[in-house]
Amino acid sequence: MIKYLFGTVLLLLFCLNTHAQKLYTISGVVKDKKGETLPGAGIYLSGYTTATVTNGDGQFSLTKIKPGSYEVVVQMIGYLPYSKSVIVSDNSVNISIALAENTIQLNEVVIRADPDREKNLKIFEDFFIGKTPNSAKCKILNPNVLYIKYDGDAKILSVTTNEFLVVENKALGYRLKYMLNLFEYNYNTRIVYFSGLPVFEDLKGSGKKRRTWLNNREIAYAGSPQHFFQSLYQNKVEENGFIIYKRIKVPNPNRPSDGYIAATKARLMKRMHGASTIGSVFSDSLLMMQRLYNLPKEFTTLDMSGVATDTLVKSIYPNMKTINYKDELYVMYTKEEESIGYSNTGHYIMRPLTVPNYQISVVSMLKGPVSFYPNGAIHDSKAILFEGFWAYEKIGDMVPMDYIPINKR
Repeated sequence: MIKYLFGTVLLLLFCLNTHAQKLYTISGVVKDKKGETLPGAGIYLSGYTTATVTNGDGQFSLTKIKPGSYEVVVQMIGYLPYSKSVIVSDNSVNISIALAENTIQLNEVVIRADPDREKNLKIFEDFFIGKTPNSAKCKILNPNVLYIKYDGDAKILSVTTNEFLVVENKALGYRLKYMLNLFEYNYNTRIVYFSGLPVFEDLKGSGKKRRTWLNNREIAYAGSPQHFFQSLYQNKVEENGFIIYKRIKVPNPNRPSDGYIAATKARLMKRMHGASTIGSVFSDSLLMMQRLYNLPKEFTTLDMSGVATDTLVKSIYPNMKTINYKDELYVMYTKEEESIGYSNTGHYIMRPLTVPNYQISVVSMLKGPVSFYPNGAIHDSKAILFEGFWAYEKIGDMVPMDYIPINKR
């Protein structure tokens, strides 16, 4: 089962909704380390489609900003990408940004060429972009910016970059610029983790293409983690098509503890004299201990009594809610079915025969409580682990955090 750490795609504190709809401005100036202003620098809000460029004096202004916490991302050719956390409360914000030159040259990458680079790049693409139908229409435009390393001892594939990774998504009509902080795939645990700052730009296309993209975006958003946590925040889980059960792990009553098995094997070995004989009492007992050791320690059962969201979700801070639970959440999205293509992947979650072919995801809490915002963003990127459908869909099926479904426009 391939698992995926949630929130790593959106490792930031996204915009918070408030009851008051007053809007503000994030403005500032971009300079180099020498203090010279930089015209033409791209200014973005990570996770959104909001963007602008600096004018001839290096100044910029992002308007109509709701109160909340943002990550301002800056891109300029010849300079390293830059990000700055900004909190907008009851006033507009003005910031000063200094960019450092990018001294890394392409020929340095060529000197360190890896004979396994193409193979590892393919693995990265599969686990970063995904293997969904939408992912198949994505293309990395600048793979040369990626630094790929494989640790044979730890069996971990890691990927980093000091420039924006650019992904063109012709299924959803976005060009995604992604400031990749870290990607890791652990071959032992089969857990995928990546973190970074995504920036969305709309692709240009005909009216027919735009209608296709809009339809695909609706499908990508529906049933996504973003949709689920928005629904959870609004207390509209069932209304929006989600059902929550609990997946519980219980000890296997037929398997003794590791300590008992180890102690029994040690006692048997002491009582054996000379070479053991196949069929002897001692060798048979040792084989029995090994069979017991190989039994699963736990069984997984499904509690289908349902989870009440009013007991699951707590409001502790303004514009933020938290969840804290034991066991695992078994989330079904009832308005879409799983495809045959998905069922043949390593992400498939087993279901009782009484459960229809809904999209199923399992949410494990690694570090609780977990806080989340009105737009569905998670505060801590390493707090939650996904299995199932939400681990299957990755960058290729991601929409901006300010995406508004058609029925709410």
